[in-house]
Amino acid sequence: MFGKKKPLPSVGPLENAVMHILWERGTASADDVRLVLEQSRKVKESTVRTLLRRLETKGLITHDVDGRTFIYRPRVAARNMAAQAVRGIMERFCAGSVEALLAGMVDSELITPAKLRELAEKISRAEREAEQPKAKR
Repeated sequence: MFGKKKPLPSVGPLENAVMHILWERGTASADDVRLVLEQSRKVKESTVRTLLRRLETKGLITHDVDGRTFIYRPRVAARNMAAQAVRGIMERFCAGSVEALLAGMVDSELITPAKLRELAEKISRAEREAEQPKAKR
């Protein structure tokens, strides 16, 4: 059911916080990131630079240079990281079954059966549109 894409590397809580800053802002310097992080925790400039370097090594962010300042931006969308996290949950707790995951979400009232039907209808519409010849689009 799922394509086998190369899994994204995992991130720790502080790396995740940095990713959220970049997703929200689009781009940010190390100092921008530090100022946002400092609203909730004390962090050193060297810690922020290490986090950014790690995220770049993992392929999750990239940077451009503006003068002498590195401007960082995400290379991976938040929803792609979320999808991978869900895939990990499915594999650990639901034997890889999306159906078991969705049934558990319904049982736990995280999603309603009506919302699932609505999503199924959207998927069906998208599949029909994708099957139409390109000339008719």
